[in-house]
Amino acid sequence: MTTRDCQLRLAREEDLPEILEIVNHNIAHSDALWNNTPQTLKQRAAWLKQQQENDMPVFVVICEGTFFGYGSYGPFRPYEGYAQTVEHSIYVKPGMSRLGIGQMLLTALITHATEAGRHVMIGAITDTNTASIQLHEKFGFTAMPAIPEVGRKFDRWLNLVFMYRILDS
Repeated sequence: MTTRDCQLRLAREEDLPEILEIVNHNIAHSDALWNNTPQTLKQRAAWLKQQQENDMPVFVVICEGTFFGYGSYGPFRPYEGYAQTVEHSIYVKPGMSRLGIGQMLLTALITHATEAGRHVMIGAITDTNTASIQLHEKFGFTAMPAIPEVGRKFDRWLNLVFMYRILDS
C-alpha cells in the first residue's frame, strides 16, 4: 500500500467509532494521551461538533476502505492573545505507523491552519515519542527543551516537549 491509495478528507459522524477506537487504545496503551479514563462515543460526537462549529478541522485518512488515522487542531489556550496559535494532534491506528499517514495528516493541518490565517502551530509530545518528534522536525517544527515531570501515567512521571512552527513566515 502507498499513500496514493489513500483518501484524506474531513471527518464525518460515521468516522466517530474509528476515532474513538484510536483514542481509547492510546488512553489504555500509550502515553500519547495523558488521560486515564476511556472516552465515550457521546463525548467524541460532542468534540467533533465543537470542532466543526469553530472551523477547527478534523482530517481522516482512509486507505483502500480502511480507516488509518486522524488529525485535528484546536485553540492553544483560551485567551484572546493566543487566538492565532493552534495546538494539533495526530493519531494513527495501531500497526499502521511509518506508512506516511502522519505526514499526510500533518501536511493537511499545516495547510489548513496557514490558509485560515493562523500564525503558530504547536505540538505537545511526550519526550520519549521519538517518531513524532522526528516527524515534526521533518516538517520544520522546532523543539523546546522538555518540561520535566509535568504529567503522570502508568505510575511514572512524563516529560513534555513543545514543538512549534511559525506558519506565515
